[in-house]
Amino acid sequence: MAGKAKKTAVTEEVIVEQEVIKSVKQPIVEKQEDAWELKDRFYYLLNNVSPLTYRIRCKGRYYFDPEANYERELLYTRNQKTVFVDEMVGNKQLANVTFFNGVLMVPKNLQPLQKLLSLYHPEKGNTYAERDDEAIAEYETDSIELELEAMNAAVELDIDMAEAIMRAEIGSKVSTMSSKELKRDLLVFAKRNPNLFLDLLGDDNIHLRNIGIKATEFGIIKLSDNNRTFTWGSNNRKLMTVPFDEHPYSALASWFKTDEGMEVLNSIEKRLN
Repeated sequence: MAGKAKKTAVTEEVIVEQEVIKSVKQPIVEKQEDAWELKDRFYYLLNNVSPLTYRIRCKGRYYFDPEANYERELLYTRNQKTVFVDEMVGNKQLANVTFFNGVLMVPKNLQPLQKLLSLYHPEKGNTYAERDDEAIAEYETDSIELELEAMNAAVELDIDMAEAIMRAEIGSKVSTMSSKELKRDLLVFAKRNPNLFLDLLGDDNIHLRNIGIKATEFGIIKLSDNNRTFTWGSNNRKLMTVPFDEHPYSALASWFKTDEGMEVLNSIEKRLN
């Protein structure tokens, strides 16, 4: 009799477990299979962390399921088709989730692990992130287009503007370069740093600043040792005072736009030509 009663208790326990499994609502993501792409996925540790090995804790973690309206316990195993403990049947073979050198590649055949890391794990976004191939492709496309824009602009640029931009980049060395060397370095600069190149190209003062530097190099005007005063090179007559905390040639370029400065600019350009 005792053996028979024990058998009945076991049977009832199995029935109860099956009823619980049937009553559990599937998580929202499982109902949106069309939005889930079957592919290999890559994950990486955040904050520039890349230890030889790093293990993500996947036991005793919980995910709030808004469809079921309660927290569901998570667990990653080798032999279950789900990561939700309340959906698991039979024994559970626990498995580790380990990053190597800060990176973890999960092949597409390991769907439970992918969904655990991509959809449910509470450390996503804090400890690690998933590589977004679409975002990477968009970023690389934008970078290539920006590089092309800068390179095309560099090809069309006249020699005076090319000199102005390269002077801002490499300084007085420009004065010793041939036109071919200048054009080559301009193209290299546009390719390596398209953002800065286009910023300089769009700077209204870059050409005026270059004229001021050239005029100083040729002795047409002079800049005082304390970088505060510009004078004529021929008679030391004062042209302008550099405002405090301003770059002298940026200030000179702005001054060239004033009525008095435009007259000086015209005179300088005639002497340079």
